[in-house]
Amino acid sequence: MSVPRRIVATTHQGPDGDAIGSSLALYRFLKKQGHDVSVVTPNDYPEFLQWLPSNADVVNYMRQKPLAEALIEKAEYIFHLDYNHLKRSADMARSLYQSKAVRVLIDHHLKPELPSKYIFSDTGVSSTCELLFHIMKQWDGGLIDRDIATCIYTGIMTDTGSFCYRSASAQTFAVAAGLMDYGIDRTGIYDRVYDNYSENRMRLMGYCLNEKMEIFPQYRAALISLRLEEQERYGFVAGDSEGFVNLPLSVKGIRFTAFFLEKEDKVKISFRSKGNFSVNDFSRKHFDGGGHLNAAGGDSKIPLDELIQQFRELLPLYERELNENDV
Repeated sequence: MSVPRRIVATTHQGPDGDAIGSSLALYRFLKKQGHDVSVVTPNDYPEFLQWLPSNADVVNYMRQKPLAEALIEKAEYIFHLDYNHLKRSADMARSLYQSKAVRVLIDHHLKPELPSKYIFSDTGVSSTCELLFHIMKQWDGGLIDRDIATCIYTGIMTDTGSFCYRSASAQTFAVAAGLMDYGIDRTGIYDRVYDNYSENRMRLMGYCLNEKMEIFPQYRAALISLRLEEQERYGFVAGDSEGFVNLPLSVKGIRFTAFFLEKEDKVKISFRSKGNFSVNDFSRKHFDGGGHLNAAGGDSKIPLDELIQQFRELLPLYERELNENDV
């Protein structure tokens, strides 16, 4: 792209740190090349990510639909970051599908199903941000600055559980070290993401652990669910349940967890695991979802109670696998 282009960077619904970090990093990188760039998200994302550089420039499709659709319609290039199927862009999918723009996919999830002219897909990296950093270095590494590095580091940190997940390789740590050379505030980034929750969110976490966590010791599994009325009781906002699916993994012996979050029109499902139990396969087979070996999820129109019952009934089918599965 040697001449200025109209570009839109998009990501998946309910954007997380990797999604927003990669989108804003690319936004700033392409702006420095002289392009007309916009970031469009399908919906809201957590407040603890809204401090990132250029966050104020993000267009929210759910809240700014006419503007978002106009940007997508006029785009010459559309980047799909941290997702590889249009259904993951929720209500924005129709506009993206109708677009005549050149598509560029940058992602690290399994089984890409989003037709694109240019595809950068690597399931061996920890995050889309890690992959994007390598792309930027080869493309025009001199444009990377502290703000871009901050966005990239945030995405890597959040998608690796602060570098604790198996996805964090030696290469990931090397990239993180390289990002520090740009003068990022590593401690400040951590504090803004993980030590910046509301009182309501902390009380909601306590409620989930005390009242909503179900343990199935014979299957080394656990479940947490949250109904709409429970969310309302604690003043729930986007991002308040971030990481809740991981909480039961701290219980000795637990290898597989599920989190069901009721929405107005669907249920958001998250799965996590330790060891070699593939929640990607489990999610794809039973809940029309997908993701990674140890982290996956999806959405369902099936009522919450039915989904929970379905999950409970599936556990006996995996008893042997879960009990053989060690870290």
